[in-house]
Amino acid sequence: MEEKFRILMEQELRILSIQLAEYQMEQFYQYYQLLTEWNKVMNLTAITELDQVVTKHFVDSLALVKVIGEEEINHINVIDVGTGAGFPGIPLKIAFPGCQMTLLDSLNKRVKFLDETAARLKLKDIQTVHGRAEDLGRNLSYREGYSLCVSRAVANLSTLSEYCIPFVKLGGYFVSYKSGNVEEEVRQAKGAFKLLGGKLESIQEFILPGSDMKRTLLKIKKVEGTSKKYPRKAGLPGKEPL
Repeated sequence: MEEKFRILMEQELRILSIQLAEYQMEQFYQYYQLLTEWNKVMNLTAITELDQVVTKHFVDSLALVKVIGEEEINHINVIDVGTGAGFPGIPLKIAFPGCQMTLLDSLNKRVKFLDETAARLKLKDIQTVHGRAEDLGRNLSYREGYSLCVSRAVANLSTLSEYCIPFVKLGGYFVSYKSGNVEEEVRQAKGAFKLLGGKLESIQEFILPGSDMKRTLLKIKKVEGTSKKYPRKAGLPGKEPL
C-alpha cells in the first residue's frame, strides 16, 4: 500500500471521526487499484488520481455518518440505487462490515466489475443486482425491504425519490448525496416526497474533507407506505418527474 494513500485516508477520515482497521485500509487500497485497472477498458469514473479518489469517492461516500450513526449503519440492510462503480455502497460496506449491502445498477458490465470487486475484497453479506430501479421497486422481493436506501446517482431529486423511496421500509430512510446548491431542487421535490410516503427530516451541508467542494446529504424518512402506483414504468420518472 502506498504511504501517501494511508496518510490521506487517515487525515480525511479523522475529520469524520472514522477509524479503520489495517485490513479495511488494505481493502480500500485494493478497491482503488481495481477501479483504475478496470477503468482502462471501460468507463467507470472520470476520477482516477489517487488523492481525488480518496476524497471524492471514498471519503465522500463515508460522509453518510453525518446523518446516520456508525452503530446504526453497522446493523441494517442497505440498498445503493444507481451504484455505478460502487459508490457509496462499497466504501460503506468496507467501513461498516456489519451492514447487509445490495448494489443496484442498470448496466451489466458495471455489475461484473462490482462482483469482481466484492470477491477480491472478500466482502460478505453483499449482493449485486442488474436491473432498473423502476422494475425492482415493484418487485416484492425488494420493495419496502430496506432500512436505508442511499444514492449518489446524478438525477433530479423528484426522479431520484421515485426510484428510491419505494425500496424503503416504514420508519426507514432514503439519503440522497448531492453537490452544490439544492434549495430549488428540494422545493420542487416536496410534493414527490409526500406522494411517495416520505418526509424530509434534515438537510446536512458540509465541505468535503480535503477539498473546497460543497456537499449536501438529504435525509428523507419513510412515514407512510408507498402507493402501488409508484414507481411508474421505466423511463417515466426521468421524463416526467412527480
